[in-house]
Amino acid sequence: MTLARAAALPILLCALAACQSQAEKQADAAADRIEQQAETSAAAAGSAVAALGLSEAQLLDADLVGTDGKDLGDVEQVRRGADGAVNGLLVEIEHSKPDRYVVVPIDGLTTRRNGDDIDVQTTMTAADLAALPDATLDATVAPTPAA
Repeated sequence: MTLARAAALPILLCALAACQSQAEKQADAAADRIEQQAETSAAAAGSAVAALGLSEAQLLDADLVGTDGKDLGDVEQVRRGADGAVNGLLVEIEHSKPDRYVVVPIDGLTTRRNGDDIDVQTTMTAADLAALPDATLDATVAPTPAA
């Protein structure tokens, strides 16, 4: 890379960031909050089993896959009910532009081993996921119940 190109890169990146719409900036901020909440919740939960025989950290590391093993989305947050029990997973739908998030109920989900990884498997199709309502992104995570 020439020196002129290297010097222009920060300016180009800055210009691209300025082109981002207010809606895109808000969506990015919401996604950042979700990630921070999920990390905080997983750290507080430790290695305790949250659901499906997995810890919260393992659930957050999982992909949502169909029965054929095809990636349908990424688990972004564990959603809990008032009693502290996991009742759903916030999933970013694969290849959605702009990013789209839905809550997949925990009932009916299973685990699927993929080499060293453990994924969460659903019988839902990509069309079924797309038909789910958009998730509320600013929902706070219910505190993990004390062990």
